[in-house]
Amino acid sequence: MSKLEAPRAGLQRLRARRWDAIVLGSALPGLIAATRLALGKKRVLLVEEENAARLPTAIREPFVIPLCEDGVLDRCLRALGLPLIDRRRLLPAETAYQVLLPGVRCDAGEAALTAAELVAWGLAKPELAQAWVEQLGAAAQHEREQLLAQPFVRFGGLRDFARGVVRSRSDAGPDPLAELRAASAPLRRWADSQVSALRGTAERLPPPAAQLRLLAAALEGCAFFASGEESLTGLFRSRFQALHGEIRLVSDPFELVASDGAAAVHPRHSTELWVGRALILNAPSCALRRWILESGGAEPDFLPHAPGVRRRLNVRLEARREDLPEGMARRVIDATDPSEDAEPIRVAWNPGREDGSAEVTLSTVATEALAEPARAVLEARMVERVQALLPFAEQRLRRLPLPPSPHWDDPTLLEDPEPGSAWPSEISLRLISRPPVYRLPREASGVLGTEGDCLLGWRAGESILGELG
Repeated sequence: MSKLEAPRAGLQRLRARRWDAIVLGSALPGLIAATRLALGKKRVLLVEEENAARLPTAIREPFVIPLCEDGVLDRCLRALGLPLIDRRRLLPAETAYQVLLPGVRCDAGEAALTAAELVAWGLAKPELAQAWVEQLGAAAQHEREQLLAQPFVRFGGLRDFARGVVRSRSDAGPDPLAELRAASAPLRRWADSQVSALRGTAERLPPPAAQLRLLAAALEGCAFFASGEESLTGLFRSRFQALHGEIRLVSDPFELVASDGAAAVHPRHSTELWVGRALILNAPSCALRRWILESGGAEPDFLPHAPGVRRRLNVRLEARREDLPEGMARRVIDATDPSEDAEPIRVAWNPGREDGSAEVTLSTVATEALAEPARAVLEARMVERVQALLPFAEQRLRRLPLPPSPHWDDPTLLEDPEPGSAWPSEISLRLISRPPVYRLPREASGVLGTEGDCLLGWRAGESILGELG
């Protein structure tokens, strides 16, 4: 099926509810696109899977929030009209995260701090550290300006050739990645572990320009919320609802159909048919296809096949706040595993609980269909690694349960883009012209991490708004 099917017999008698746009899935790009459309006076419905809504904030939230003046997120927040009082809830931090290597616990953050840390831990000589950090900052700023100046997305069909090309660095000054490739093995590993931990793709190595942006996130500035109960997604949800956007939770199977020339969602056990002038798919294609087929729907062959699929495996622990070392950053990238192909473990903890406890969330990238015994071994290894970080916790660490995984609206799934379909080429949105169906391919922008999510949602929202008129 390369198009949406007409509704089955009997669906015509359902009560039709109509919106200008329906966004299927609650990941950050779709939430931002929905907010942009609502800001443009469009009636928007955001459909979220109930299991996704129950996920802990630390699993749904970006690992780091890159925020600098006139940066991608700052521009996005202002473009969506978030009040200054809400933007100020994001508190700048000198240290974005710590990188752990064998015998090394190196802070990454503002430029002066990062250069000093590289020297203190013996990863680089003072002259090299200072020069490399300055070159990285300049090159990353150049890439950021290019990102903000370009459309980022396009409406070409699947057979369209991408118009974007990898840009020449002739006007960007020295190439810090070339300097890095010639540096010591520990310094290369320090950088590679950050790229691996911050990317949003399954296995694909980000292109050089994206690596610059990922490495520059700490240098240009990151932010945190004072409380673990607040979140970036929460900010956007509040803004969306303040603009009269609607959110519906679903747990049952649904169909995607065409109704009177428009795209529609039919929850199987509902008497309603949700009809939109535009349908925006904001979920991993592999999970959405699987769910539709398991629900008895027709093969949705308009959804692309991802060449690689993995997921972030998460473990939640509860610790006493006093058991967390004073020098431990709120975000840690643990790359102490000596194996060449080992994925780093991300450690995130948030303060703010009244009882003095802190939630610690661990995550690493694993095969999607990891068998239960192998999964248990990997989870135990992750817990052992964090116990080494918390020598004072002794037996006080408590494992917290995880809610059921989402079926299709799953933020832990990572896909790789089809060749030639990802940034730095412009990212294609349109799947079907009549009725209009778009897809926000998070894997295509995932090489840029959180900045890619923000740009994809922001630019897609503006482009679809222009098409809706």
